[in-house]
Amino acid sequence: MSNGTLQSAYCSSRLARLALYLSVLLVFSTLTPAADSGDENAAETRAVASDETPLTMERAVSLATTAADPSVQQYVARGEALENDAIADGQLPDPMISAQVVNVPTDTFRLDQEGMTQALRIGLRQEIPAGRTLDIRQRQRSTEAGGERAQTDLALRRIALETRQAWLELAWQDQAVAVLRRSRGRIEQQIESLQSRFAAGGLHSQALLRTELELALLDDRITEHRRMADRARATLSRYIGGEAYRPLPESMPDFEATAIDPDELQQQLVSHPAVQAKQARIEAAELGIELAEQAYKPKLAIEAGYGLRSDHPDLASIGVTMSLPLFAGQRQDKRQTAAIRRSSAATFDRDALLLDLRRQLKQAIADWQRYRERLALYEKVVSERARDTVEASVTTYANGQTDFAELIRSQLTDLDTQIKQAELQARAGSAWAQILFLSGEES
Repeated sequence: MSNGTLQSAYCSSRLARLALYLSVLLVFSTLTPAADSGDENAAETRAVASDETPLTMERAVSLATTAADPSVQQYVARGEALENDAIADGQLPDPMISAQVVNVPTDTFRLDQEGMTQALRIGLRQEIPAGRTLDIRQRQRSTEAGGERAQTDLALRRIALETRQAWLELAWQDQAVAVLRRSRGRIEQQIESLQSRFAAGGLHSQALLRTELELALLDDRITEHRRMADRARATLSRYIGGEAYRPLPESMPDFEATAIDPDELQQQLVSHPAVQAKQARIEAAELGIELAEQAYKPKLAIEAGYGLRSDHPDLASIGVTMSLPLFAGQRQDKRQTAAIRRSSAATFDRDALLLDLRRQLKQAIADWQRYRERLALYEKVVSERARDTVEASVTTYANGQTDFAELIRSQLTDLDTQIKQAELQARAGSAWAQILFLSGEES
Protein backbone atom coordinates (compact mmCIF):
# COMPACT_ATOMS: atom_id res chain seq x y z
CA MET A 1 0.00 0.00 0.00
CA SER A 2 1.38 3.43 -0.99
CA ASN A 3 2.08 6.30 1.41
CA GLY A 4 -0.76 8.38 -0.15
CA THR A 5 -3.26 5.61 0.49
CA LEU A 6 -2.12 5.24 4.09
CA GLN A 7 -2.38 9.00 4.72
CA SER A 8 -5.87 9.05 3.19
CA ALA A 9 -7.02 6.18 5.39
CA TYR A 10 -5.46 7.84 8.44
CA CYS A 11 -7.25 11.13 7.70
CA SER A 12 -10.57 9.31 7.18
CA SER A 13 -10.16 7.58 10.51
CA ARG A 14 -9.47 10.90 12.29
CA LEU A 15 -12.49 12.49 10.66
CA ALA A 16 -14.69 9.59 11.75
CA ARG A 17 -13.44 9.87 15.35
CA LEU A 18 -13.98 13.64 15.27
CA ALA A 19 -17.56 13.17 13.99
CA LEU A 20 -18.26 10.62 16.73
CA TYR A 21 -16.83 12.97 19.37
CA LEU A 22 -18.97 15.86 18.18
CA SER A 23 -22.06 13.63 18.15
CA VAL A 24 -21.44 12.62 21.77
CA LEU A 25 -20.99 16.27 22.75
CA LEU A 26 -24.25 17.15 20.99
CA VAL A 27 -26.17 14.43 22.83
CA PHE A 28 -24.77 15.49 26.21
CA SER A 29 -25.48 19.13 25.45
CA THR A 30 -29.17 18.28 24.92
CA LEU A 31 -29.35 16.15 28.08
CA THR A 32 -27.56 18.53 30.41
CA PRO A 33 -30.42 21.08 30.91
CA ALA A 34 -32.89 18.32 31.95
CA ALA A 35 -30.37 16.94 34.39
CA ASP A 36 -29.77 20.45 35.73
CA SER A 37 -33.52 20.93 36.14
CA GLY A 38 -33.83 17.71 38.12
CA ASP A 39 -30.82 18.69 40.21
CA GLU A 40 -32.36 22.08 40.88
CA ASN A 41 -35.61 20.51 42.10
CA ALA A 42 -33.76 18.04 44.27
CA ALA A 43 -31.56 20.83 45.62
CA GLU A 44 -34.64 22.90 46.39
CA THR A 45 -36.22 19.99 48.26
CA ARG A 46 -33.00 19.39 50.18
CA ALA A 47 -32.77 23.08 51.00
CA VAL A 48 -36.29 23.10 52.38
CA ALA A 49 -35.71 19.86 54.28
CA SER A 50 -32.49 21.21 55.76
CA ASP A 51 -34.31 24.30 57.05
CA GLU A 52 -34.37 23.77 60.80
CA THR A 53 -37.03 26.41 61.42
CA PRO A 54 -39.99 24.53 62.96
CA LEU A 55 -43.08 24.35 60.80
CA THR A 56 -45.97 25.52 62.96
CA MET A 57 -49.54 24.52 62.23
CA GLU A 58 -50.56 28.12 61.52
CA ARG A 59 -47.72 28.44 58.99
CA ALA A 60 -48.72 25.19 57.28
CA VAL A 61 -52.35 26.33 56.98
CA SER A 62 -51.27 29.71 55.63
CA LEU A 63 -49.08 28.06 52.97
CA ALA A 64 -51.81 25.61 51.97
CA THR A 65 -54.64 28.14 51.66
CA THR A 66 -52.62 30.71 49.71
CA ALA A 67 -51.25 28.23 47.17
CA ALA A 68 -52.87 28.04 43.73
CA ASP A 69 -54.45 24.66 44.39
CA PRO A 70 -56.27 23.10 41.40
CA SER A 71 -59.16 22.00 43.62
CA VAL A 72 -59.83 25.71 44.31
CA GLN A 73 -58.97 27.11 40.90
CA GLN A 74 -61.55 24.90 39.20
CA TYR A 75 -64.37 26.65 41.07
CA VAL A 76 -62.86 30.08 40.35
CA ALA A 77 -62.82 29.25 36.65
CA ARG A 78 -66.39 27.94 36.73
CA GLY A 79 -67.59 31.09 38.48
CA GLU A 80 -65.92 33.31 35.91
CA ALA A 81 -67.44 31.25 33.10
CA LEU A 82 -70.93 31.64 34.56
CA GLU A 83 -70.46 35.39 35.03
CA ASN A 84 -69.64 35.68 31.32
CA ASP A 85 -72.61 33.47 30.49
CA ALA A 86 -74.82 35.81 32.53
CA ILE A 87 -73.82 38.79 30.39
CA ALA A 88 -74.37 36.86 27.18
CA ASP A 89 -77.73 35.44 28.27
CA GLY A 90 -79.03 38.94 28.99
CA GLN A 91 -78.66 40.05 25.38
CA LEU A 92 -81.15 39.88 22.53
CA PRO A 93 -80.51 37.19 19.90
CA ASP A 94 -78.49 38.27 16.91
CA PRO A 95 -80.63 39.90 14.18
CA MET A 96 -81.01 37.91 10.99
CA ILE A 97 -80.68 39.35 7.52
CA SER A 98 -82.09 37.77 4.35
CA ALA A 99 -81.71 38.38 0.62
CA GLN A 100 -84.26 37.02 -1.87
CA VAL A 101 -85.31 37.21 -5.48
CA VAL A 102 -89.13 37.31 -5.30
CA ASN A 103 -91.91 36.40 -7.73
CA VAL A 104 -89.78 35.48 -10.73
CA PRO A 105 -91.91 34.22 -13.71
CA THR A 106 -90.98 30.65 -14.51
CA ASP A 107 -91.69 30.84 -18.27
CA THR A 108 -88.95 33.32 -19.16
CA PHE A 109 -87.21 33.96 -15.79
CA ARG A 110 -86.98 37.62 -16.84
CA LEU A 111 -86.91 40.04 -13.92
CA ASP A 112 -88.58 42.85 -15.89
CA GLN A 113 -91.50 40.82 -17.29
CA GLU A 114 -93.86 41.13 -14.30
CA GLY A 115 -94.41 44.18 -12.18
CA MET A 116 -94.62 42.11 -8.99
CA THR A 117 -91.13 40.68 -9.51
CA GLN A 118 -88.52 41.98 -7.09
CA ALA A 119 -85.03 41.61 -8.44
CA LEU A 120 -83.67 41.78 -4.90
CA ARG A 121 -85.48 41.78 -1.59
CA ILE A 122 -83.44 42.43 1.55
CA GLY A 123 -85.01 41.59 4.91
CA LEU A 124 -83.99 42.12 8.54
CA ARG A 125 -85.51 40.08 11.40
CA GLN A 126 -85.12 40.56 15.14
CA GLU A 127 -86.57 38.03 17.56
CA ILE A 128 -87.59 39.11 21.06
CA PRO A 129 -87.90 36.33 23.71
CA ALA A 130 -91.10 36.10 25.70
CA GLY A 131 -91.67 38.41 28.68
CA ARG A 132 -88.67 38.86 31.03
CA THR A 133 -86.81 35.80 29.78
CA LEU A 134 -83.53 37.63 29.19
CA ASP A 135 -83.49 39.29 32.61
CA ILE A 136 -84.35 36.06 34.41
CA ARG A 137 -81.71 34.05 32.56
CA GLN A 138 -79.10 36.66 33.42
CA ARG A 139 -79.98 36.56 37.11
CA GLN A 140 -80.05 32.77 37.04
CA ARG A 141 -76.50 32.57 35.71
CA SER A 142 -75.31 35.19 38.21
CA THR A 143 -76.84 33.13 41.01
CA GLU A 144 -75.08 30.01 39.77
CA ALA A 145 -71.82 31.99 39.69
CA GLY A 146 -72.41 32.85 43.34
CA GLY A 147 -72.77 29.13 44.05
CA GLU A 148 -69.36 28.49 42.50
CA ARG A 149 -67.84 31.24 44.67
CA ALA A 150 -69.29 29.45 47.70
CA GLN A 151 -67.71 26.22 46.45
CA THR A 152 -64.39 28.07 46.30
CA ASP A 153 -64.71 29.04 49.97
CA LEU A 154 -65.68 25.47 50.81
CA ALA A 155 -62.61 24.09 49.04
CA LEU A 156 -60.37 26.47 51.01
CA ARG A 157 -61.98 25.37 54.29
CA ARG A 158 -61.39 21.72 53.40
CA ILE A 159 -57.76 22.42 52.61
CA ALA A 160 -57.32 24.15 55.98
CA LEU A 161 -59.04 21.23 57.75
CA GLU A 162 -56.98 18.51 56.06
CA THR A 163 -53.76 20.48 56.59
CA ARG A 164 -54.46 20.88 60.32
CA GLN A 165 -55.38 17.21 60.72
CA ALA A 166 -52.31 16.03 58.80
CA TRP A 167 -50.05 18.34 60.83
CA LEU A 168 -51.51 17.08 64.13
CA GLU A 169 -51.22 13.45 63.04
CA LEU A 170 -47.60 14.00 62.06
CA ALA A 171 -46.85 15.82 65.33
CA TRP A 172 -48.12 13.06 67.60
CA GLN A 173 -46.52 10.31 65.53
CA ASP A 174 -43.17 12.12 65.78
CA GLN A 175 -43.63 12.48 69.54
CA ALA A 176 -44.47 8.78 69.84
CA VAL A 177 -41.29 7.85 67.95
CA ALA A 178 -39.24 10.10 70.23
CA VAL A 179 -40.75 8.54 73.37
CA LEU A 180 -40.17 5.01 72.07
CA ARG A 181 -36.56 5.76 71.18
CA ARG A 182 -35.88 7.10 74.68
CA SER A 183 -37.39 3.95 76.17
CA ARG A 184 -35.39 1.81 73.80
CA GLY A 185 -32.19 3.42 75.04
CA ARG A 186 -33.08 2.65 78.65
CA ILE A 187 -33.89 -0.98 77.83
CA GLU A 188 -30.58 -1.36 76.01
CA GLN A 189 -28.83 -0.21 79.16
CA GLN A 190 -30.82 -2.77 81.15
CA ILE A 191 -29.80 -5.54 78.76
CA GLU A 192 -26.13 -4.71 79.27
CA SER A 193 -26.62 -4.85 83.03
CA LEU A 194 -28.59 -8.09 82.85
CA GLN A 195 -26.00 -9.72 80.61
CA SER A 196 -23.33 -9.03 83.24
CA ARG A 197 -25.51 -10.50 86.00
CA PHE A 198 -26.42 -13.46 83.80
CA ALA A 199 -22.76 -14.16 83.08
CA ALA A 200 -22.07 -14.07 86.83
CA GLY A 201 -24.87 -16.60 87.42
CA GLY A 202 -27.00 -14.17 89.40
CA LEU A 203 -29.94 -14.07 86.99
CA HIS A 204 -32.17 -16.50 85.16
CA SER A 205 -32.17 -16.45 81.38
CA GLN A 206 -35.90 -15.69 81.39
CA ALA A 207 -35.34 -12.08 82.50
CA LEU A 208 -32.75 -11.50 79.80
CA LEU A 209 -34.95 -13.02 77.10
CA ARG A 210 -37.92 -10.97 78.27
CA THR A 211 -35.92 -7.76 77.98
CA GLU A 212 -34.68 -8.63 74.52
CA LEU A 213 -38.27 -9.40 73.49
CA GLU A 214 -39.45 -6.01 74.69
CA LEU A 215 -36.62 -4.36 72.78
CA ALA A 216 -37.69 -6.09 69.56
CA LEU A 217 -41.33 -5.10 70.15
CA LEU A 218 -40.26 -1.49 70.66
CA ASP A 219 -38.45 -1.59 67.33
CA ASP A 220 -41.66 -2.80 65.72
CA ARG A 221 -43.67 0.00 67.32
CA ILE A 222 -41.13 2.58 66.19
CA THR A 223 -41.42 1.30 62.61
CA GLU A 224 -45.22 1.43 62.74
CA HIS A 225 -45.30 5.01 64.05
CA ARG A 226 -42.77 6.06 61.42
CA ARG A 227 -45.02 4.54 58.76
CA MET A 228 -47.99 6.54 60.01
CA ALA A 229 -45.81 9.67 60.22
CA ASP A 230 -44.76 9.19 56.59
CA ARG A 231 -48.42 8.91 55.56
CA ALA A 232 -49.29 12.11 57.41
CA ARG A 233 -46.30 13.90 55.86
CA ALA A 234 -47.41 12.75 52.41
CA THR A 235 -50.83 14.30 53.02
CA LEU A 236 -49.22 17.50 54.24
CA SER A 237 -46.89 17.71 51.24
CA ARG A 238 -49.96 17.46 48.98
CA TYR A 239 -50.77 21.03 50.01
CA ILE A 240 -47.45 22.65 50.97
CA GLY A 241 -44.87 20.65 48.98
CA GLY A 242 -41.34 20.41 50.36
CA GLU A 243 -42.23 22.57 53.39
CA ALA A 244 -43.80 19.41 54.86
CA TYR A 245 -40.30 17.98 55.42
CA ARG A 246 -39.29 20.70 57.85
CA PRO A 247 -39.15 19.70 61.53
CA LEU A 248 -42.18 20.37 63.70
CA PRO A 249 -42.20 22.12 67.10
CA GLU A 250 -41.66 19.83 70.07
CA SER A 251 -44.99 20.80 71.64
CA MET A 252 -48.46 21.01 70.17
CA PRO A 253 -50.50 24.23 70.00
CA ASP A 254 -52.59 25.12 73.00
CA PHE A 255 -56.24 24.99 71.97
CA GLU A 256 -58.57 27.14 73.98
CA ALA A 257 -62.16 26.10 74.64
CA THR A 258 -63.54 29.47 75.71
CA ALA A 259 -65.19 30.23 72.35
CA ILE A 260 -67.39 27.12 72.20
CA ASP A 261 -71.09 27.85 72.41
CA PRO A 262 -73.05 24.99 70.76
CA ASP A 263 -76.17 27.09 70.09
CA GLU A 264 -74.20 29.91 68.52
CA LEU A 265 -72.12 27.50 66.44
CA GLN A 266 -75.27 25.82 65.11
CA GLN A 267 -76.63 29.17 64.00
CA GLN A 268 -73.40 29.81 62.10
CA LEU A 269 -73.96 26.66 60.04
CA VAL A 270 -76.44 28.60 57.89
CA SER A 271 -73.54 30.65 56.54
CA HIS A 272 -71.36 27.59 55.88
CA PRO A 273 -70.08 27.63 52.27
CA ALA A 274 -71.61 24.22 51.56
CA VAL A 275 -75.01 25.54 52.63
CA GLN A 276 -74.50 28.74 50.65
CA ALA A 277 -73.76 26.67 47.54
CA LYS A 278 -76.98 24.69 48.07
CA GLN A 279 -78.89 27.94 48.69
CA ALA A 280 -77.62 29.27 45.37
CA ARG A 281 -79.01 26.17 43.68
CA ILE A 282 -82.39 26.81 45.32
CA GLU A 283 -82.44 30.42 44.13
CA ALA A 284 -81.44 29.35 40.62
CA ALA A 285 -84.23 26.76 40.65
CA GLU A 286 -86.75 29.39 41.77
CA LEU A 287 -85.63 31.58 38.88
CA GLY A 288 -86.20 28.53 36.72
CA ILE A 289 -89.87 28.61 37.81
CA GLU A 290 -90.13 32.24 36.76
CA LEU A 291 -88.44 31.34 33.50
CA ALA A 292 -90.99 28.58 32.87
CA GLU A 293 -93.82 31.05 33.53
CA GLN A 294 -92.50 33.33 30.79
CA ALA A 295 -93.21 30.57 28.27
CA TYR A 296 -96.95 31.35 28.65
CA LYS A 297 -96.27 34.72 27.08
CA PRO A 298 -95.87 35.11 23.30
CA LYS A 299 -92.50 35.47 21.66
CA LEU A 300 -92.20 38.32 19.17
CA ALA A 301 -90.26 38.83 15.96
CA ILE A 302 -90.05 42.12 14.08
CA GLU A 303 -89.21 41.87 10.40
CA ALA A 304 -88.62 44.61 7.82
CA GLY A 305 -87.91 44.20 4.11
CA TYR A 306 -87.04 46.30 1.06
CA GLY A 307 -87.62 45.00 -2.51
CA LEU A 308 -86.01 46.39 -5.67
CA ARG A 309 -87.98 46.31 -8.94
CA SER A 310 -86.80 47.07 -12.47
CA ASP A 311 -89.51 49.23 -13.98
CA HIS A 312 -91.65 49.96 -10.95
CA PRO A 313 -91.21 51.69 -7.65
CA ASP A 314 -89.41 49.72 -4.96
CA LEU A 315 -91.44 48.01 -2.23
CA ALA A 316 -91.00 48.24 1.52
CA SER A 317 -92.62 46.05 4.16
CA ILE A 318 -92.56 45.68 7.95
CA GLY A 319 -94.37 43.23 10.16
CA VAL A 320 -94.53 41.50 13.53
CA THR A 321 -94.59 37.74 14.15
CA MET A 322 -95.93 36.41 17.43
CA SER A 323 -96.09 32.88 18.83
CA LEU A 324 -99.40 31.59 20.20
CA PRO A 325 -98.95 29.35 23.27
CA LEU A 326 -102.43 27.88 22.95
CA PHE A 327 -101.69 24.25 23.78
CA ALA A 328 -99.91 24.65 27.09
CA GLY A 329 -101.09 21.41 28.69
CA GLN A 330 -98.30 19.18 27.41
CA ARG A 331 -95.63 21.86 27.04
CA GLN A 332 -95.63 24.96 29.27
CA ASP A 333 -97.53 23.27 32.11
CA LYS A 334 -95.11 20.34 32.18
CA ARG A 335 -92.07 22.60 32.13
CA GLN A 336 -93.46 24.68 34.98
CA THR A 337 -94.21 21.56 37.02
CA ALA A 338 -90.69 20.26 36.37
CA ALA A 339 -89.18 23.58 37.49
CA ILE A 340 -91.23 23.48 40.71
CA ARG A 341 -90.07 19.92 41.42
CA ARG A 342 -86.42 20.89 40.83
CA SER A 343 -86.80 23.75 43.29
CA SER A 344 -88.29 21.38 45.90
CA ALA A 345 -85.48 18.88 45.36
CA ALA A 346 -82.87 21.62 45.84
CA THR A 347 -84.57 22.71 49.09
CA PHE A 348 -84.62 19.14 50.41
CA ASP A 349 -80.95 18.79 49.49
CA ARG A 350 -80.03 21.90 51.50
CA ASP A 351 -82.11 20.78 54.49
CA ALA A 352 -80.46 17.36 54.45
CA LEU A 353 -77.05 19.00 54.36
CA LEU A 354 -77.93 21.20 57.33
CA LEU A 355 -78.99 18.15 59.33
CA ASP A 356 -75.73 16.42 58.45
CA LEU A 357 -73.66 19.47 59.38
CA ARG A 358 -75.46 19.75 62.73
CA ARG A 359 -74.64 16.08 63.39
CA GLN A 360 -71.00 16.65 62.50
CA LEU A 361 -70.86 19.72 64.75
CA LYS A 362 -72.34 17.87 67.73
CA GLN A 363 -69.91 15.01 67.21
CA ALA A 364 -66.96 17.41 66.93
CA ILE A 365 -67.99 19.27 70.10
CA ALA A 366 -68.43 15.98 71.98
CA ASP A 367 -65.02 14.77 70.78
CA TRP A 368 -63.41 18.06 71.77
CA GLN A 369 -64.92 18.09 75.26
CA ARG A 370 -64.26 14.43 76.04
CA TYR A 371 -60.72 14.42 74.66
CA ARG A 372 -59.99 17.51 76.77
CA GLU A 373 -61.35 15.76 79.85
CA ARG A 374 -59.24 12.68 79.17
CA LEU A 375 -56.19 14.82 78.49
CA ALA A 376 -56.65 16.66 81.78
CA LEU A 377 -56.93 13.30 83.56
CA TYR A 378 -53.72 12.07 81.98
CA GLU A 379 -51.84 15.30 82.71
CA LYS A 380 -52.93 15.52 86.37
CA VAL A 381 -53.28 11.90 87.48
CA VAL A 382 -52.36 9.11 85.09
CA SER A 383 -48.92 10.37 84.05
CA GLU A 384 -47.92 11.13 87.62
CA ARG A 385 -49.10 7.73 88.84
CA ALA A 386 -47.24 6.00 86.01
CA ARG A 387 -43.98 7.76 86.91
CA ASP A 388 -44.48 6.95 90.61
CA THR A 389 -45.09 3.31 89.74
CA VAL A 390 -41.87 3.11 87.74
CA GLU A 391 -39.86 4.65 90.57
CA ALA A 392 -41.44 2.29 93.11
CA SER A 393 -40.80 -0.74 90.87
CA VAL A 394 -37.15 0.20 90.46
CA THR A 395 -36.75 0.50 94.22
CA THR A 396 -38.53 -2.77 95.05
CA TYR A 397 -36.67 -4.62 92.31
CA ALA A 398 -33.35 -3.38 93.63
CA ASN A 399 -34.35 -4.58 97.10
CA GLY A 400 -35.45 -7.94 95.69
CA GLN A 401 -39.10 -7.38 96.67
CA THR A 402 -40.50 -7.75 93.16
CA ASP A 403 -39.59 -9.59 90.02
CA PHE A 404 -38.20 -8.32 86.77
CA ALA A 405 -41.48 -8.78 84.88
CA GLU A 406 -43.21 -6.27 87.16
CA LEU A 407 -40.42 -3.76 86.52
CA ILE A 408 -40.85 -4.13 82.77
CA ARG A 409 -44.64 -3.79 83.00
CA SER A 410 -44.38 -0.55 84.94
CA GLN A 411 -41.98 0.92 82.39
CA LEU A 412 -44.22 -0.08 79.50
CA THR A 413 -47.22 1.45 81.26
CA ASP A 414 -45.36 4.73 81.63
CA LEU A 415 -44.36 4.51 77.97
CA ASP A 416 -47.96 3.92 76.87
CA THR A 417 -49.12 6.78 79.05
CA GLN A 418 -46.79 9.27 77.39
CA ILE A 419 -47.79 8.09 73.91
CA LYS A 420 -51.51 8.16 74.76
CA GLN A 421 -51.16 11.70 76.10
CA ALA A 422 -49.64 12.84 72.80
CA GLU A 423 -52.40 11.07 70.89
CA LEU A 424 -55.12 12.72 73.00
CA GLN A 425 -53.61 16.14 72.30
CA ALA A 426 -53.73 15.39 68.57
CA ARG A 427 -57.28 14.04 68.72
CA ALA A 428 -58.50 17.08 70.64
CA GLY A 429 -56.78 19.34 68.12
CA SER A 430 -58.38 17.45 65.25
CA ALA A 431 -61.81 17.94 66.82
CA TRP A 432 -61.05 21.63 67.20
CA ALA A 433 -60.07 21.80 63.52
CA GLN A 434 -63.39 20.16 62.61
CA ILE A 435 -65.26 22.78 64.66
CA LEU A 436 -63.38 25.55 62.83
CA PHE A 437 -64.28 23.94 59.50
CA LEU A 438 -67.96 23.92 60.40
CA SER A 439 -68.29 27.25 62.17
CA GLY A 440 -65.74 29.28 60.24
CA GLU A 441 -62.72 31.22 61.39
CA GLU A 442 -62.54 34.80 62.47
CA SER A 443 -60.48 36.72 59.94
